[in-house]
Amino acid sequence: MASYSIFCMGNPLLDMQVINGEELLKKYNLKANDAILAEDKHMPIYEELVEKYKVTYVAGGASQNAARGAAYILPPGSVVFTGCVGDDELAEQLKAANRREGLDEVYLVKKGEKTGACAVVITGHHRCLVTTLRVAEKFEKAHLATPEVARCIESAKLFYVEGYFLTHGTESALELSKKASEAGKIFVLNLSAPFIPQFFQVQLQQIMPFVDILIGNESEAEAWASGSGHPNQKDYASVATAIATLPKANPARPRIVVITQGPKATTVVSSAEVDTPKIFDVHPLRDDQIVDTNGAGDAFAGGFIGAYVSGKSLEDCVETGHKLGSMCVQQVGPQYQWPKVQVL
Repeated sequence: MASYSIFCMGNPLLDMQVINGEELLKKYNLKANDAILAEDKHMPIYEELVEKYKVTYVAGGASQNAARGAAYILPPGSVVFTGCVGDDELAEQLKAANRREGLDEVYLVKKGEKTGACAVVITGHHRCLVTTLRVAEKFEKAHLATPEVARCIESAKLFYVEGYFLTHGTESALELSKKASEAGKIFVLNLSAPFIPQFFQVQLQQIMPFVDILIGNESEAEAWASGSGHPNQKDYASVATAIATLPKANPARPRIVVITQGPKATTVVSSAEVDTPKIFDVHPLRDDQIVDTNGAGDAFAGGFIGAYVSGKSLEDCVETGHKLGSMCVQQVGPQYQWPKVQVL
């Protein structure tokens, strides 16, 4: 049995990417840069992609994207991911995509159910995302106690969970975060989207005492500030400081809060040094170098946690995150450069 450094949990989705999708946008009344949850009227799109287009399959879902980023920069067999999939062709495509990227998985497989998918309709530099979570929402806490998964948890030094998972899997996330805290291991939470701090404050408040590292972008930080009554929504150092100093179950380890701003500077605050927020500049790309920004934040997180578990300095962790994010936006979809380049 492999001994993993990083254990990630989230909603596994298979990204189904097609180009020249103008007709699909018209047919399903979609916008070029939409990111939506599929309604009944959108459901035929997934079969239509396979029947009429050349589909590129990419293992998707926020946490799985970050896991693949960490796997990219670490030695083989370092990162494992869990989430819920069906016993269908999409799950097989997910596994194949993970194998290509060096990511291992210990999925909960539900027989007769459909794996979550995201139709990615690309038109020029625009991409429209149509997501159906399907069985991803049916993850069960009991899966964490199965012998295969329990061994992975036992060996891991760092745990990573996406904020999206709190919409249905708070019980499982709490189980993992408490175990990490009690064992003195590192638990990382990504806010993932503004609606998480806006509408899932209760779930966030439950899990925050066990969070050692919190990652979010500027819009998520503003949503947290708004949802918690923090007065300076656009002062990211102030917001990060407020989050860093929230009560913590394991006070011996400082809480680190990382706020990214795309091509702008990244702000980092540690509860051990709240008076000295660190600001890290991003090396911006030219417009013509940017192909697709989908998954860039997940790539940053993957680079950051991969470097962190390797014992790198905070500065190196942020720099590695920036490098992986930069690499990701120069590819179509949340992918990395092959043949592999040295990042860490």
